[in-house]
Amino acid sequence: MSEPAGAATAAEGPPPARRRSARRAAGLGFWGVIAIVFGLFPLLVTDPTTTSIAFFTLVFMVAAASWNIFSGYTGYLALGHAVFFGSGGYGLALLCEHLHVGGGWASFALLPLCGIIAALIAVPVGLVALRTRRHTFVVVTIAIFFIFQLAAFNLGFTGGTSGLFLPAAPWLGASYNRPFYYVALAILVLTIAASWLVRRSRFGLQLLAIRDDEDRALGMGVQTRKLKLSAFMLSALFVGMAGGLYFDFIGELFPNTAFDPLFDLSIALMAFFGGMGTLVGPLFGALVLESMQQYLTLSFSSNATYLIAYGALFLAVILIMPQGVVPSIQGFLARRRARAAAPEPTGREQKLAGVAGATR
Repeated sequence: MSEPAGAATAAEGPPPARRRSARRAAGLGFWGVIAIVFGLFPLLVTDPTTTSIAFFTLVFMVAAASWNIFSGYTGYLALGHAVFFGSGGYGLALLCEHLHVGGGWASFALLPLCGIIAALIAVPVGLVALRTRRHTFVVVTIAIFFIFQLAAFNLGFTGGTSGLFLPAAPWLGASYNRPFYYVALAILVLTIAASWLVRRSRFGLQLLAIRDDEDRALGMGVQTRKLKLSAFMLSALFVGMAGGLYFDFIGELFPNTAFDPLFDLSIALMAFFGGMGTLVGPLFGALVLESMQQYLTLSFSSNATYLIAYGALFLAVILIMPQGVVPSIQGFLARRRARAAAPEPTGREQKLAGVAGATR
């Protein structure tokens, strides 16, 4: 006697279209909740120290997500993005000086130009560095970074060791951090949207093909050099905007702070920690590591305790979840869903399994 069609459908679970719709709704709900939490945070938490930590965290979330657009999707480990971060800061300082722009919303309006400056600088840098691959590419990006740092120390328009100062924002008191926070949040939304669009476009699929096997992608007609340069420029665009906003908040910049090698290491570690090549991974890594670093620096400013805790947490994650936190959690949930969706064995299958076990 055959089972009713409804019983078979119930045993197999919901149809794929319904499962996809449920996952899409869950994803939209997740991002909606995150947007509400981040939007209300500076209104509910008014402590200047806490909002300063939140601002720095947003800046590094932008930087890590931007770095991931290139390095995560192409597999090229870039350790020279401090060039674009510092160029954004110097670009904003020089624009404010020569255009006689004051601090506050007027300087915020120049941030897209800072991103464009960084993207234009990425063209010659990319044309040189992207002629190489893998380990050689890493070395070349580090060398280019030190060239820019040395130039900032010796060129006249950068101020040399005296540095440059940006115009002070007109806000005072506890509300000073709030405009910077919301501008950083807006840049972060743009960065996430760009990363999402790249990942789900033909352009993103070609970048992933380069990451998997660049020679094979080249043989299939993918214009690898052009695509890599485009992703490199897009990545530099948002890093430059983040750099301009960061130094606008600080109010000053010097060659050793604008072009800081620890910046490159930090954003790379954040992406690896959360999950390189994913959308959420670099964001999660920057959220955890930067906020923790800021908090521990303030709590233990006289010693290197924060570095010990920072390194221990990173090593623990790499050893336990080498793919990163987010991909490991996604894999665990996928396996759990697969086990839940697997049909229960029938009585005949259980009997055959018992016989097979007894004959071993």
